[in-house]
Amino acid sequence: MKTILTLDVTKIEPRFKHPQIFEKFDDLNPNEAFIIHNDHDPKPLYYQLIGERGHVFTWEYLANGPEIWEVKIGKIDANQPQETIGEMVVKDYRKAQVFKKLGIDFCCGGKKTLAEVCDKKGIDVEVVKAQLSEINDIEQANTLPFDSWDLAFLSDYIENTHHQYVKENIPFILELANKVARVHGDRHPELIKVAYIFNRIAHDLSLHLEKEEKILFPHVKALASAAKNKTKFIEAPFGSVSNPTQIMEVEHEHAGEDLAEIRELTHNYLLPQDACTSYTILFKKLQEFENDLFNHVHLENNILFPKAIRLEEDLAV
Repeated sequence: MKTILTLDVTKIEPRFKHPQIFEKFDDLNPNEAFIIHNDHDPKPLYYQLIGERGHVFTWEYLANGPEIWEVKIGKIDANQPQETIGEMVVKDYRKAQVFKKLGIDFCCGGKKTLAEVCDKKGIDVEVVKAQLSEINDIEQANTLPFDSWDLAFLSDYIENTHHQYVKENIPFILELANKVARVHGDRHPELIKVAYIFNRIAHDLSLHLEKEEKILFPHVKALASAAKNKTKFIEAPFGSVSNPTQIMEVEHEHAGEDLAEIRELTHNYLLPQDACTSYTILFKKLQEFENDLFNHVHLENNILFPKAIRLEEDLAV
């Protein structure tokens, strides 16, 4: 096993500290690392590395004060694809809890890396990594093994569970949203906008589900059947499966943006003192609807669609 070199920064003249650390980092081969030993938190170096080298390194605290700080700095292989947040959730759905708490979209925005998302939102990526690591210490619940399911079975599950949920709940939430806006809209004008947005969501999602059930899912099932039975696959009129999945992903993003706007308008579903029963139920149902849509879109964007595209490519060989 190769020994990792430790650079004792306390013994370096202040004006040469960062230049020597950068020189050491630049000399690393991909996937190699070194440790810096310091007498204070070297966090400013972290931000300087991002500014001058970009997100091409890992940063792991080995000792975190108060007298000694040690950080393991590794160089990422630029040719090795970085794991996306969607892939992270596919591997361990518990990590979705961390992302949801921080307002990180792991479904519609699941194709971005953790570094990209944190940079855009102004969140310290190391803080997020620490929270994700804590999840590993929690016993994993018996979550369903979505990633190992046959694509036809997964398509049926999404349709029978999440599509059915949307169809059953949209009429009730629409009725509540319109009623609450009518009764409370004069004192809480944001409710009028909430009702307007949810009416748009209801219309768009209804058309969206129909396209998936009549066009996309049958095609995915045909792909799965051809692979299972080793039969020739006939190309669909729309060409590659990536064509409809791209459209579906855009529509997912629009629905996610609409629900995010509702959450912002309602200040994270904060009920006012004069909220009646219908008002209270509306906010609970909107939260529930948002959570279901997150899970729904995650299964499609991060599992079903990528696997269908890969399967089609395999069958074409």
